[in-house]
Amino acid sequence: MSGANGTTPEMSCPYFVVRDDGKIACTLCPRRCVRQPGERGDCGTRINRQGEWHALNLGRLSVTALDPIEKKPLFHFWPGSQTLSVAADGCNLDCPFCQNHLLSQRPREGDWRPEKNAFVPPALLLQQARRRGAHSISFTYSEPLLQLAYILEVARAKSRDELPLILVTNGQVNAQPRADLARAIAAANVDLKTFSARQYRSVLGGTLSATLDTIGELHQAGVWIEVTTLLVPDFNDTAEEVTQMAAFIAGIDRAIPWHVSAFHPDWRWQHLPRTSVQSLHRARQIGLAAGLHHVYTGNIPGDDGERTLCSGCGAVIVDRMQYRIRAIHTENGGCKRCGTRVAGTGFP
Repeated sequence: MSGANGTTPEMSCPYFVVRDDGKIACTLCPRRCVRQPGERGDCGTRINRQGEWHALNLGRLSVTALDPIEKKPLFHFWPGSQTLSVAADGCNLDCPFCQNHLLSQRPREGDWRPEKNAFVPPALLLQQARRRGAHSISFTYSEPLLQLAYILEVARAKSRDELPLILVTNGQVNAQPRADLARAIAAANVDLKTFSARQYRSVLGGTLSATLDTIGELHQAGVWIEVTTLLVPDFNDTAEEVTQMAAFIAGIDRAIPWHVSAFHPDWRWQHLPRTSVQSLHRARQIGLAAGLHHVYTGNIPGDDGERTLCSGCGAVIVDRMQYRIRAIHTENGGCKRCGTRVAGTGFP
C-alpha cells in the first residue's frame, strides 16, 4: 500500500470471493453483498472491478484530529492521554439517528468523490501521531471496519509497544476479519445499539449477533473493551431492553465499562425528543444492579455519572468533567483508599 504525493489508485482489498458467474461476494461484514462487475456494495465503498473487489476509501482520511481519549469514549485506557483520531468516509449500517451521518453516509450519495481525500500512507500517519504528541491512534467517527486492510497495514508499520491502535466501531464484522482485527488493536469501544435482532435488521441494516460476537471475542482475545449505547426514546430505552443489554455485558465481564449516552434529534430522526436525564439515570442504575462495576452517563456534562468510582469501596477515583480529568486518585493502579485494582490500563 503506497502512494506518491498522498495519492493512490483504487486498492484491491481482502475478504471476498469470486463466484463462477463473475460476481463477487464480500465476506467482510454480515451484509455479505454479492455484486456484478461495476456494482458497489451496500456501504458504497467497495466496487467489483473486473473480478477484483476494490476499496475506494482505504487510507483516504477525511478527518484527522487530536482528541482526549475520553472522547471515544474510553475511560479506562490511559486516562488523560491524547489520541490521534482519524476517519475515512463510510459505514456499513444505516442508522437513522446517526450523529456523524455527513461522514458515515457520504459514500451512499451519488456525487461522492473519494479521490478528494488524499491517501495517507501508514508511515506518514505514524509520523503525524508522533509529531503531534499522541499516545495512540483511534479509528473513529465513521465505521473503521471498512478500513480494516489499512488498519492492518498501520499495525505492521509500527513497533509493537508504541502508539496502540483503537477502534470505535459498530462491531458489524465477520469471524475471520474479526480475528485479524483482534491481533492489530489494543482497545475498542463497541456500539451496542439495541438488543432487538429485529430492529438491528429492519431499522439499522445489520445483525445483533455480529455486534455481540465482536464484544465477546475481542474481549476474549485480550483487547480492552468498553461498550456504548446511545439511549434513544421509543427505540431502545425500555427497562426490559436496558436490562437485557446490561445482563449481556455483565455475563462477559462485570469490569467492562458501559457508557449510556443521551440522544439528541439528528438526521432522519429529528422528530424524536432528547433523552431525558431521568432515563439515563435509570439505565445507569439498571447496569449497576446487573453487577457492572462501571456504568457512565454520556452527553450530560457535569453529571455524577461521568466519574469513575472504586468497585471496592465506592470512592471517587477519577473525577472528570465531560472529556477533562480534574483528578485521579489511584496509586500503583489501585484505589488510594482501599487498594482495589482499577480495571483497565494506564492508571497511575
